[in-house]
Amino acid sequence: MIKAMRTAASGMSAQQMNVDTIANNLANVNTTGFKRTKVEFQDVLYQNIKTAGSATAVGTERPVGLSVGYGTRASATHRHFTNGDLTLTNNPLDMAISGDGFFQIQYPDGTTVYTRDGAFKISGEGRLVNSDGFFLLPEITIPTDAMSISVGSDGIIEIAQFGQDEPVQIGQLELARFVNPSGLNALGSNLYQRTTASGDALIDVPTQGGLGQIDQGYLEGSNVKVVDEMVNMIIAQRAYEMNAKAIQTADDMYSIANSLKR
Repeated sequence: MIKAMRTAASGMSAQQMNVDTIANNLANVNTTGFKRTKVEFQDVLYQNIKTAGSATAVGTERPVGLSVGYGTRASATHRHFTNGDLTLTNNPLDMAISGDGFFQIQYPDGTTVYTRDGAFKISGEGRLVNSDGFFLLPEITIPTDAMSISVGSDGIIEIAQFGQDEPVQIGQLELARFVNPSGLNALGSNLYQRTTASGDALIDVPTQGGLGQIDQGYLEGSNVKVVDEMVNMIIAQRAYEMNAKAIQTADDMYSIANSLKR
């Protein structure tokens, strides 16, 4: 009965983490480029009382074993990188990626981090930056006399200048792709960092190498589906209640056994 309490308690702890993850998904339902996560579980150690295939007292072989499990544990939080819906903003500096690519951002320490958030701004120096002021890579500088900015689906950036009949190309966007994007380390602020699990970044221009195309004037929304998350929350809540009931039942049985008299 003590085993039952500890086993059910592990289930309650696992479902608590499950609800925490669902709550984070729901909290970021309007976060640009957010990717939902899902908790994955594993069963834990078993007490093998009788092993399958072992010999019986009469010389036969046991077709099945006898074992008792000790509960569950959270093994991973898997991030799903399916594309979110695109929202029209008509802001020429807003860009969405229709594909698997990531924008490259220069972190303050000089390292390169990655994002799906294409809400860019112009710094006081004329360079394209994200909402935290980190530079977009490769660095793009917008001239002060630019009248309009055009970003092609292939990532070529052109501007129209006063007195010029033809647009002028000022840069070329490059995107990154990973063999295992779920292995990226989430840093917050819509930024990700490569790890050995994600593999090295594969760099190319948009529309090439499966990176996807650039959609100017759009932002990618979160891929969180509110209805799905609410259903998952109800399931997690019921699982938590059942584990709590198992603890109460084990406690009742223990109380009955403890009160037995000769």
